[in-house]
Amino acid sequence: VQLQASGGGLVQPGGSLRLSCAASGSIFSIGAMGWYRQAPGKQRELVAAITSGGSTNYADSVKGRFTISRDNGKNTMYLQMNSLKPEDTAVYYCRASRPYSDLKAGPYWGQGTLVTVSS
Repeated sequence: VQLQASGGGLVQPGGSLRLSCAASGSIFSIGAMGWYRQAPGKQRELVAAITSGGSTNYADSVKGRFTISRDNGKNTMYLQMNSLKPEDTAVYYCRASRPYSDLKAGPYWGQGTLVTVSS
């Protein structure tokens, strides 16, 4: 399984971005998917996750502002980010688990995409 993240960029505070994560290869080997981020000098943290059935969960810091979704027909996961804040600045990574496995044990990672929120 290969994951390709895209959509990062520079945005002003209060702005929006949509990240995409396209999966290829043995896509039937994918279960849960999610987005992590890592800011300079900080540990990588889970931002949002979505199961194969569509159940979602979010970090408290992004609830009400970010929305995770997936299009199984297109083998793509999205992260719609609204009301962006400077503290959302980070490299964002997508991750996927095997079927029926916890995302935290997911072996599949995409390359990072940089999101910078600054005026």
